[in-house]
Amino acid sequence: MPPDAVILYGPPASGKDTITVALTARDDRYVHFDRLKAGINARAPYRVASTGELDRLQAQGQILYANERYGNVYAIDRPRLDELTAAGRVPVVHLGQVAGIEALHTSYPARWVTVLLWCPREVTATRAHERGSTDVDARLTVWDETSTDLDKDARPDLFDLVLRTDRRSPEQAADLIHRAVTDHSSGTVYPRDPMD
Repeated sequence: MPPDAVILYGPPASGKDTITVALTARDDRYVHFDRLKAGINARAPYRVASTGELDRLQAQGQILYANERYGNVYAIDRPRLDELTAAGRVPVVHLGQVAGIEALHTSYPARWVTVLLWCPREVTATRAHERGSTDVDARLTVWDETSTDLDKDARPDLFDLVLRTDRRSPEQAADLIHRAVTDHSSGTVYPRDPMD
């Protein structure tokens, strides 16, 4: 049986970090997948990499997905996913692009539980201000890009759960995600909150 893994997809400030904390508090098998990052201000929660290192891993077929954002390159690598799943952990991967979801679904053998975390644009703005972000306009631009990405590419079957993080607590969201991860029966229907 393939290992369990979670994808949290959503725009900036939709709750990916907060819900990951709630998941790890609920069950210590969950672990935030620390992507590789090349660029400015590369530090935790990312693993720092040079552009040359990313190029080398790409040439070896070890980069499953990479994207550029905020002047940086972020990458999901096979060796780190292998390390976590081999240790019995459940990696929680944060993404903001449908192409990244599709890349992981097709290129990494795991039982992916894929969750769309959503909040309105004004909630992203408020949360970004509250956490002291100095690039709120850039975050809102990415919110717009995520919305367009969903309108253009998302299929209804791509997400196992759709959760409005402005209507559910992080603990409620974590409980629903955990239930989806641990329920290996087929045909279970999970929440799909309206996005309007």
